[in-house]
Amino acid sequence: MLAAEPVGRWLGAAGPESDIVVSCRVRLARNIADAPFVTMAKPTDQSRVVDTVRWAVQDAKLLEQGRFLDDEQLTEERGRFLLERHLVSPDFVSAKVRRGFYVASDESLSLMVNEEDHLRFQALVSGFDFVQAHDTVARLDSLLDEQLGYAFSEQFGFLTACPSNLGTGMRASVLVHLPGLVLTREIEKVLRGAVHVGLLVRGLYGEGSDTKGYFFQISNQKTLGVSEAEIIETVSASCRQVLDYERKAREYLVENLRNEVEDKVFRSLAMLRSARILPSDEATNLLATVRFGVSMGIINELSLAQVSRLLILVRPENLQATLGEKLATPERDVRRAAFVRETLVN
Repeated sequence: MLAAEPVGRWLGAAGPESDIVVSCRVRLARNIADAPFVTMAKPTDQSRVVDTVRWAVQDAKLLEQGRFLDDEQLTEERGRFLLERHLVSPDFVSAKVRRGFYVASDESLSLMVNEEDHLRFQALVSGFDFVQAHDTVARLDSLLDEQLGYAFSEQFGFLTACPSNLGTGMRASVLVHLPGLVLTREIEKVLRGAVHVGLLVRGLYGEGSDTKGYFFQISNQKTLGVSEAEIIETVSASCRQVLDYERKAREYLVENLRNEVEDKVFRSLAMLRSARILPSDEATNLLATVRFGVSMGIINELSLAQVSRLLILVRPENLQATLGEKLATPERDVRRAAFVRETLVN
């Protein structure tokens, strides 16, 4: 059974535009020059990469502010827990290779070893703050390059297992909460605009995931032939437009449908405070509506940080870690309802 762990600092709703932008993420894909790509590597090669990266992480003194997990510690249960925290990808959880994983104690920095590439590491920060996210991941990039030596081509940039990551190997993404656009039925038009300028729009947990609770991830698609600064500016500019549309949608709802909005928000809060059975997806949708109410000043007794953290803690593996018990689905739904009720009361 996993032990409970503090939720990451990125959920603190302390960054710019946190009422809409939950977090910014900058992720880099890198490969070690003298090792075969993961898909072509033998188990011994994969293990050597894990050991080499662990040594580099230790030499960079990162273990003083975090921990490194090897393949034996990366159980399926642990993988799902980390996925719910937005620290690993679904492909990493299901991978059948030798893996490693580093995470800072505040979850601001994490590193997957042998996902699709040898290294995929990210900085995750609260709110709309690409500067901090990029500075954090760039420092780690420099430290690891000195220790490991990356596979690099003057023509194609950083060499990666998937051609879509060639060049900078960078993905810059924002996790945004867009209830205003969903409720005014403007969401498809706005997101089509982002796709039109070459961006990707995905669900709450990235590629292959469903949209839940009005949450969307917007990121760059192109990495080759553009600089890191250009990628961040493109994503930032598009997201500023999305934020502007969302604020206008919220203004419209307050001015024209205030009773309906307040009814939806307070009904959601009432259900969370009284439910005896609460499935995970329902909890996510109800909490997302409550988060909307908090950000609009409709609900004053809760903070964005409290609701954002609760959105993570109600997920199956995080809930079980918090409660310290392994639970079957029916019992888990009952215990989730009790946990949410107690949390909202306290």
